[in-house]
Amino acid sequence: MKKYNLFKEIIIVDKPALLHAVNASKEFAIDIKGTIVHAPYDPKKVLIFRGKHTPEPLQALMPKSTPSLGSVLGKNYQLVEDEDRVLIKAFSNWQEIIGLNLSNASYDDTTADGVSEFSCKELEDIGWHATEFNIDYRMLVEELEERCEGILLCIEQENPYQFSGLGFLSDDAHAKEVLLDFCKKKIRELMENDEAYAPQNLTDDEREAAQFFGLLHT
Repeated sequence: MKKYNLFKEIIIVDKPALLHAVNASKEFAIDIKGTIVHAPYDPKKVLIFRGKHTPEPLQALMPKSTPSLGSVLGKNYQLVEDEDRVLIKAFSNWQEIIGLNLSNASYDDTTADGVSEFSCKELEDIGWHATEFNIDYRMLVEELEERCEGILLCIEQENPYQFSGLGFLSDDAHAKEVLLDFCKKKIRELMENDEAYAPQNLTDDEREAAQFFGLLHT
């Protein structure tokens, strides 16, 4: 997965396209790659802004004023205008960005508790059963981030350490294959080498999980 750390990431937007979207006075969004997009929004698009500019009513004898891009996007975005480009740093608006994207995320890693579930039911079934063999969601997420295509949108800094992120998998079917392969290897090794997980010593829940992964027959 490709990591977009908003503490470091600069999103580059085409300035004429952005001005056109603003002047249209209709809702638009900017995705993580700096592309201007409109509703209906592709759920695979990860957004860093969504909104619209509503011009103030014209006053008699008052000339029409052009709003600054900073006032349109909001004070939590840092902007640099560079000829035909607008460079955006969005980390200060992280909480709003979470709200824009949470419903489409494959997993939520924005709280101190870490990842506790997957949005895809098939992946969640794997995660649920894997916990019976002490394979936690953190281990699964690290495997996904290493081996799968997608986006990890986050704010991350080293000193003091801070991390908050949302994961977006491009292909749930491939992610399922990756997790099944990972879990089967881990669980098979446990069942072969740890007496506590020998087939005859499994609890009912562990037995059910082993059967789910095809490692134990009824």
